[in-house]
Amino acid sequence: MNPTDVTTKFPLQITFRNMEALPVAEQWIQSEALKLEAFYKRIMGCRVAVERPLSHQEGSPYHVRIDLTLPGGELVIKHEPSLATGARRLGEAEITKHLEARPHRNLHQAINNAFKAAGRRLQDYARRQHGDVKHREMPSVAKVTQLFQDKDYGFLVTPDGREIYFHKDSLLNQAFDRLTVGTSVTFAEEQGDKGPQASSVWIVAKQGTRRVTKQPAA
Repeated sequence: MNPTDVTTKFPLQITFRNMEALPVAEQWIQSEALKLEAFYKRIMGCRVAVERPLSHQEGSPYHVRIDLTLPGGELVIKHEPSLATGARRLGEAEITKHLEARPHRNLHQAINNAFKAAGRRLQDYARRQHGDVKHREMPSVAKVTQLFQDKDYGFLVTPDGREIYFHKDSLLNQAFDRLTVGTSVTFAEEQGDKGPQASSVWIVAKQGTRRVTKQPAA
């Protein structure tokens, strides 16, 4: 992992995992990293990891992780494309063929999407620091309708019948292992590569019976 020289005010490090380092990908990352300063000018460091997960499929999607060091903490952004929706329409062999036919395009898109998410997170961080937190809508409510714990993802169904994909990393407080089909959750919705997906998924606490003990009369 070597620092990459760019004209940013913060150090940038790029790592490639399970794949060869690609100069063109480094250029894409450098270009996107420069744009982050427009969202927040006090970035202290940026580490980017690009990974092609080990799998029996040679056409596995690329994962991109961005770690931003900021005054008072860090922001971690993960981009993990979901093929779940596509897998329902296409066979596994067709998906693999589709990905292998345009590897650089898939990688470029993964990098762009990860940095777009990083930009949004930086904007929120800057607003919080300046006390300019905008009023947010109440989070959406849904129930877990499908769960694939061995593959770290599942699907939610909303009251209006929409199906929303979510990943293990979307669960707050590392609560993925506590999920079962039928669990009620709240979530924030965002647009993923294959359609809507859930982020900031939070298990809704069940309302228990409250016991009231009467004190004896004095």
